[in-house]
Amino acid sequence: MIKWISSLALSMTLAMGMAWAQEAKPAAPAPNPAPQAPPAAGVPNVESVDILKQNQAERSRAQPGNNAPVWRAVKQGERHYSSLPGLESGVLIQPKARFLGQDKALTAGEAWRQYRNGPLTAIGAGIILAALLVVTILYFVFGKIRNKEPPTGRRIERFTPMERTAHWTVAISFVTLAVSGLIMLFGRYLLLPLTGHTLFGWLTYALKTVHNFVGPVFAVSTVVVFVLFVRDNFPIREDVRWLRHFGGLFSGTEPSAGRFNAGEKIWFWGGLTLLGLIISASGFVLDMLVPGIAYTRGNMQIAHIVHLLGTTLMAAGAVGHIYLGTLGMEGAYDAMRHGYVDDTWAKEHHDLWYEQVQSGEIPRVRTQPRPGDAPAPINA
Repeated sequence: MIKWISSLALSMTLAMGMAWAQEAKPAAPAPNPAPQAPPAAGVPNVESVDILKQNQAERSRAQPGNNAPVWRAVKQGERHYSSLPGLESGVLIQPKARFLGQDKALTAGEAWRQYRNGPLTAIGAGIILAALLVVTILYFVFGKIRNKEPPTGRRIERFTPMERTAHWTVAISFVTLAVSGLIMLFGRYLLLPLTGHTLFGWLTYALKTVHNFVGPVFAVSTVVVFVLFVRDNFPIREDVRWLRHFGGLFSGTEPSAGRFNAGEKIWFWGGLTLLGLIISASGFVLDMLVPGIAYTRGNMQIAHIVHLLGTTLMAAGAVGHIYLGTLGMEGAYDAMRHGYVDDTWAKEHHDLWYEQVQSGEIPRVRTQPRPGDAPAPINA
C-alpha cells in the first residue's frame, strides 16, 4: 500500500512540473498577416459596417428606439433603396441647404416649410389685407360713384350672352379657388382652433380635391375671356390721360374712355392674362400635368411659392375689381348681370364707346328703346 501511494505522489509531481515548464516557455511569434487590399471606391468597408451594426444592436438593446446613426445618414440626403416609384423615393429627407435666407443648418425641406408658414404666409396676408383696406377707404371716403344725370330709359347692350357666360365662369371658378386656397393657407390659424383637427382635416381634404378639379376650368375659361375681349383692351392715347387723372377720382369728372378704361385694361393684361397664366402654369406643375418637368421636391417647392404669390396678387386685384363692379359704381353690376346699360351710364363712363355705338361704328350692338318708343333696329 505504501509503495502504491508513493508511486501516485511521484506521478503527480512530475505532471505538475511538466505543466509549469510548458507555461514558462515563451510563445512562438505569430506569422505576419497577409496584406489586405484597400476597399474599392464607393464600396463600404465590411468591418466598419459590421461595427456599426454591432453598435446599433447594442444601442437598441440598451436604448430601445434610439437609431441616431440611421437618421444621421438619412439627413445627409443619401439615396437608399425604396420599392416606391419616383425620382427621389429613395431619399427620405432633403439634404441641408439654405432656402431664401433661412438657417443653412436646416434641411432644405424644413427650411422651405418654415419659409412657407412664416414670411410667405405673412406676405400673402399683407397683400390681401392691404387690398381690403384700400377698398374700405374708397367706400367710406369717396362713396359710391353715381351717375350725374337721371337714366334715359334707353338701354344699350354692353356684353353679349357669350361674353357674360365666359366672365361668370372665370369669376365663379376663381372665387372657388381663392376661398379654398386661403383656407388651406390660413385655416390652421383661423379655423383650426374653432373646428378641431378632425373636422379641419376633412374640410381641407375636400377643398383640396375641389381646388384640383376647378383649376382646369379656370384656366380654360381665362383663355376664352382673353379671346373675346382682347380686341377692346389694346391701349389708346386717351388711356394716358385717364391714368394721369386717376380716372377722375379726385376731380369728379371721369376722363374719356373706350369700351374699357385704362384701369380695366391694366386688370385685363396684368391680372387676368399675366397672373392667370402664372397661376394656371404653376398649378398644372403642382398637379404634375406638365410633361418634360422633373417633379423633384425642389421644383415643386418653387412652383408652390410662385403659385401662392401669383394667387395672392390676383386675389388682391380681384378685390378691387369686384368692389368697382358691385358697390363702387352705380350700374356696373347690371352691365354684367343683364348685359345692358343705360344711355346715361354709357355716356358718363365710356363716352368714346357710346359715340361709336351711336354712329353705328360698332356692329351688332342691340339697343332697348325707352318706354313708349318704337322698337330700335339692330345695328348691322
